[in-house]
Amino acid sequence: MDYNNINCAENSPYEKSEPTINSGVEFIIDFWEKHYLKEYIKAGGSKIKFVTGNKGSGKSYLLDFFSKLAKKNGYLTVSFSANEIWLNDFKFIFLEILKQCNLDELMEKCSREIIRELGYDATQIVNGESFIDYLASLRKNDALEKGEIRNQLRKFFKDNPRMDNNFSIACSLLCGGVLGHPPLDDNNKELILSWLSNEKGFKLTSLRHLDMSPARITKFNARLMLQSLSELVMVSGYSGLIVTIDDLDVLVNRSSLAPMHYTKMKREDTYESIRELIDDIDNFKNIMFLFGCSKSLIDNEKMGMKSYQALWMRIQNEVWNDRINKFSDIIDMNEVARQVYTPDLLMNMSKHFSKQIINQEIEPKVIDRETAIKLIVQSKQGGISIPILVKNATLGITEWEEN
Repeated sequence: MDYNNINCAENSPYEKSEPTINSGVEFIIDFWEKHYLKEYIKAGGSKIKFVTGNKGSGKSYLLDFFSKLAKKNGYLTVSFSANEIWLNDFKFIFLEILKQCNLDELMEKCSREIIRELGYDATQIVNGESFIDYLASLRKNDALEKGEIRNQLRKFFKDNPRMDNNFSIACSLLCGGVLGHPPLDDNNKELILSWLSNEKGFKLTSLRHLDMSPARITKFNARLMLQSLSELVMVSGYSGLIVTIDDLDVLVNRSSLAPMHYTKMKREDTYESIRELIDDIDNFKNIMFLFGCSKSLIDNEKMGMKSYQALWMRIQNEVWNDRINKFSDIIDMNEVARQVYTPDLLMNMSKHFSKQIINQEIEPKVIDRETAIKLIVQSKQGGISIPILVKNATLGITEWEEN
């Protein structure tokens, strides 16, 4: 895999050509690309994974890297932080995913797929001109052609068994509006978008004249809506949908400065929401979820995942081994580092850190092999990630501090 062609996260302390941090990432991502992106998910499978580790272990870097790699493989990607979106109601998760999917772009892609199915070349249509206008210029906008457009809309949406009825009607109307047939006026389009975005202030009964049921999107039907959205992503031409959600450890953060404060009820509602997603994941197609969290979410007996047995029993690893199981539902970046990092690799990492120091009052010193070996041993005894141990040793810091 050529990692030089994938941009790293903005403001990341690691260069895209940096071999040290990438070594742990490559160990997992090369495997995931082969078995998930190119095979299982693309073939219609679905998966949920958790990436954990101590501060500086590379878990957030892995999520960002995988998202960019998925995009290169033809997937639509969505990324957000649990510090920004409430997770206790799956409706909020669905609405954020829908927002980032860019519905207008998906409708445009679907319209091009329908035009292709009808035997026309969408690239021949002038910008700003609808397909029905293009047919008119060819003197082919007769009842027969219009009937074929409606048949394709029905095939893509209304007759698609993997789409909720309301969702499929909404997509059919929106896509028809892009094609120019059946025409969709601005008021009806606004009504559909208001329903999809779960806006308040409009009458649900007004959906009836569009042949849609007057039902809101709630936490009870949001997973079904996400299944429908995943199918829409597929019919628009993508390989699938990849969703990465980082900072899940906010659930056990008791600091008053935390951007999102979860009460016991909200935290358990979130665990239940994730549990329901796990139980329902086999009903999805072409979708993969990656959750990123610190070790505290795993190890905290009172507030962490272990406190909610209905969830923990579904994701815990029943068989432990000295070697990392890359098929595991929980990937521990600390264990990955211990398995992958060698003394030579740590010395290269130290060299990289030393080049980044611009503070003239600090004189960095690249660690030697003996120190590298000691740090590997130390990482197995404490809760400090190898990159942080190496960085502190390079700076001459002998005692690790949280800040």
